[in-house]
Amino acid sequence: MKLTVASSPHIRGNFRTNRIMLDVVIALLPALAVGVWRLGIRALGVTLVSIVTAVVAEGIYSEVVRRKKIARGESHVAKNTIADGSALVTGLLLAMTLPATVPYWLVVVGAVFAIIMVKALCGGLGQNIFNPALAGRALMLLIWPVGVVNYHAAGVDGATGATPLHQMVMHALPEESLLDMFLGNCPGSIGEACSLALILGGAYLVWRKVISARIPVAYLGTVAVMSLFFAKAGTPVEWMLYSLFSGGVMLGAIFMATDYATSPATAKGQIVYGIGCGVLTVFFRNFGLYPEGVTYAILLMNAFVWIIDRYTAPRRFGVVKGGAAR
Repeated sequence: MKLTVASSPHIRGNFRTNRIMLDVVIALLPALAVGVWRLGIRALGVTLVSIVTAVVAEGIYSEVVRRKKIARGESHVAKNTIADGSALVTGLLLAMTLPATVPYWLVVVGAVFAIIMVKALCGGLGQNIFNPALAGRALMLLIWPVGVVNYHAAGVDGATGATPLHQMVMHALPEESLLDMFLGNCPGSIGEACSLALILGGAYLVWRKVISARIPVAYLGTVAVMSLFFAKAGTPVEWMLYSLFSGGVMLGAIFMATDYATSPATAKGQIVYGIGCGVLTVFFRNFGLYPEGVTYAILLMNAFVWIIDRYTAPRRFGVVKGGAAR
């Protein structure tokens, strides 16, 4: 009998990183198409700048690290990591959170920060603590807030308008109907306005078994329940629906909070994590400096993932409470 000794993992699935990333890109295409259709060619320009910058930054860093390892005589040097598609997805997700009016140079800054500082310097794909795309947006919003919240009014070239969330901060329901909100006929970022497109993308990812529905359902369910209690205009149900269809909560719940590297690995942990993201989102929306709370809610919960995984880990077979074996 031949005995093969190898490091973990010992059981491998059919999923490959580049295939997973391709599925994410496919799932985002409907929302991107709606964003380009309603905001114009500049939305496509912002998306391309973000993607190209992220891929180039990934390639440059990867080559520099590889050359240093080869120079030190290290074996099993990792190949260039562009092929796994993670940089492309990071650039695309960052663009989806931005308005079409954002300056191109600011997009470059956000993408470079996301790839180099948040992902690469933490050890690369799977080692980062925070979601790179959201961290890039958070930096842009913190230092250059005007460039990140200057939104186009839907269907009006060169004009800016208040988003539905800005109107809700004033304790008023948005001017747009719920149907307009659901279909994306309202001011907002490139990829966050059309809830229908995002839900279709999320359903595709669940069908492909790329993500589990636990985090999105727990996240959106928590936002829905809490919004009923924080209603400030209209009926509680109307306020709840507008809260779900406005801002980046759909994009965040489906595509950001489900990131493998920055979300819990356990089933119970994913539910706890989703609930935490929902609670913080509603809290930031009602008491924060900015009307949107998704970015900082998810980033804050990213920091607690290790604790959630630790206390929701399933009990090992044969081990009773207290750590003793049967």
